[in-house]
Amino acid sequence: MQPDTTTVQAPDTLPQSDSQPRFTAWHATTIALLALGYSGYYFCRSNLSVVLPDLIHDLAQHGVTVSQAQVRLGFIASAGTMAYAVGKFISGSLADLFGGKRNFVGGMAGSILFTIMFVLSGGFPLFTLAWVGNRLFQSTGWVGLVKVSSRWFSYSTYGTVMAVLSLSYLFGDAACRWVMGQLMAFGLGWRGVFLAGAGSLALLLLANLVFLRETPEERGLPTPEANPLNVYAEDERQTGEETVGLRAILRPLLSSFPFWMVCLLSLGTTLLRETFNFWTPTYFVQFVGLSASAAAERSALFPLFGGVSVLVAGVLSDKLGLNGRSLVLVGGMGATTACLVVLAHTPGHASQWTPVILVALVGFLLLGPYSYLAGAMSLDFGGKRGAATAAGIIDGVGYLAGWLSGDTVARVTVAFGWKNAFLALAGAAFLTALVALVLATYQRFHRPQGAEA
Repeated sequence: MQPDTTTVQAPDTLPQSDSQPRFTAWHATTIALLALGYSGYYFCRSNLSVVLPDLIHDLAQHGVTVSQAQVRLGFIASAGTMAYAVGKFISGSLADLFGGKRNFVGGMAGSILFTIMFVLSGGFPLFTLAWVGNRLFQSTGWVGLVKVSSRWFSYSTYGTVMAVLSLSYLFGDAACRWVMGQLMAFGLGWRGVFLAGAGSLALLLLANLVFLRETPEERGLPTPEANPLNVYAEDERQTGEETVGLRAILRPLLSSFPFWMVCLLSLGTTLLRETFNFWTPTYFVQFVGLSASAAAERSALFPLFGGVSVLVAGVLSDKLGLNGRSLVLVGGMGATTACLVVLAHTPGHASQWTPVILVALVGFLLLGPYSYLAGAMSLDFGGKRGAATAAGIIDGVGYLAGWLSGDTVARVTVAFGWKNAFLALAGAAFLTALVALVLATYQRFHRPQGAEA
């Protein structure tokens, strides 16, 4: 009888390699290129969120009411999120089959082109087409990063490496928002912000095109060791092969119960993250009473505090192992639920800093646990063979719920106000905490034979 390899276990229960590849300057360069490159994606992703109050005001001057503009732009955001989700399912497998660097730099190029198209557009149909195209190309970025990481780094450092790289969508997002807020404060309109972002991403595209390599072997370095308990481990021990067809990549993942639990966790956490990423500046303007530029700058606190959480959680995860990650998810989502309830009962325009601090606290409680899902957990499940596919499916399933973060949240806030929107999000966080508890319990009682208790 074949051993059950569908439950990926904690690194602290794994046999350690006698000769781990050393960390070189090329490893550091690879991390820097991936982190800075993915940070640059946010110049062409967070830009719509940052300029949203300004864009709503601009549309209102052309005969569209504020409520109509908010709902229509919310629909555009949701359409882009759905395109991003669909792209994740496709691009993950493409990265595993054809290489991560192609996905990573190709996504940059497409995002730049569609960002420029958005600036040149006039009216909601072309806005929608440009934003959908942008998000579709952006879906290739993270899975490309995960694929390159799976080839460059040993499983014993997955948590730490992916925590550092996850800072690209947190600290990087925060930095991009701050820069764009500064540009708006100096009088640059939303079109100027879009063009400045496209130019910045173009510079990072050039750097990655020239210096990034798919594998350490291309730099004359040894091959790192993959997690020996990934879902492909038994087949790799028998065949010694890593590059296989799409069916052989998908089958072990889709038959793993823990993998589907992680996908459900992605649904809840992505809904929360995307809602705060997109609507925070608008919430700060409409409910708190900040100016558009101040709202853009303070919205950076959500990913900034989340980045601190990710870094701490990532380093700890290499010590705690997979079951420890699940317990962190339970605690983080439970605390997020409580924080959202408090945020829902916070009065507007009374204190400008109380809602801002609570939003930052949500980022700290949510984003550390969130980063595990399409990061270290994807590498644990997929190893070198299917890490990008695992990340693509986990992220793709999560972003299916992202539709709610744009269109539905817009309708709820217009019809029922921000308080009820936050209470609904608190309910989603609570359900997500329950799923994390199921996963932690399953992993506690389904350890491979010989694993430590």
